[in-house]
Amino acid sequence: MKESKDSGNLIRLQKIISQAGISSRREAERLILEGRVLVNGNVVKELGAKADPQTDDIRVDGKKIRESGQKVYVLLNKPKGCVTTVKDDRGRPTVIDLLKGIKKKVYPVGRLDFNTEGILLLTNDGDF
Repeated sequence: MKESKDSGNLIRLQKIISQAGISSRREAERLILEGRVLVNGNVVKELGAKADPQTDDIRVDGKKIRESGQKVYVLLNKPKGCVTTVKDDRGRPTVIDLLKGIKKKVYPVGRLDFNTEGILLLTNDGDF
């Protein structure tokens, strides 16, 4: 990653990763700290690191990512008995299980308790 680039094109890596639908921003931070993110062949472990998604070769776990221009917003009527998370270690149904037809990776904005029903927003928009 070259620091001499026009700083107007540089975006924080966790934002690029979340906008590409790879993970949430928080999960992207973990990926960076674990050394699983490469920019132009160099391992990046700094949370403040920036890159240009248009010109830099950004990889997570060896897979090249591209910035996704399409934002997806899903308004879900969450039923009772469903966990507001992407994955549950206890094997309970999650809100993601209800979205089988959605091809983009989305993440819940906020949460509702397991035995609560109501409207929940899910998106791949890291700025939301």
